[in-house]
Amino acid sequence: MESIFYQSHAGSWAFLILFFLISYFFSKQKITLMLQRLFAVIMIVTGIGMWILYGFPMFYLIKGILAILLIGIMEMLVGRKKRQQSHGGMWAGFIILALIVLLMGYNVIG
Repeated sequence: MESIFYQSHAGSWAFLILFFLISYFFSKQKITLMLQRLFAVIMIVTGIGMWILYGFPMFYLIKGILAILLIGIMEMLVGRKKRQQSHGGMWAGFIILALIVLLMGYNVIG
């Protein structure tokens, strides 16, 4: 069961980033934004499943909170681009959070 959650979780992250980039750079596409949100939900559900299987460790709770913040920044970046608002500083937050979550996920940090 752990392997199913892990593979689904890692794959959903890859698709989430892919659909985020497509949604951002091709902002007229509506389907990619919906797919981005679908994979965000899959990622959250599988993350919670793994958190339960691992016995509720605090490390993964912190990673989950950072991941949800990262998803929020992705949504804000796409929304600000569509409304043509400034979003330069949010890219820095996106890159930093993405690196932290990725390094925590592969146990480089921790």
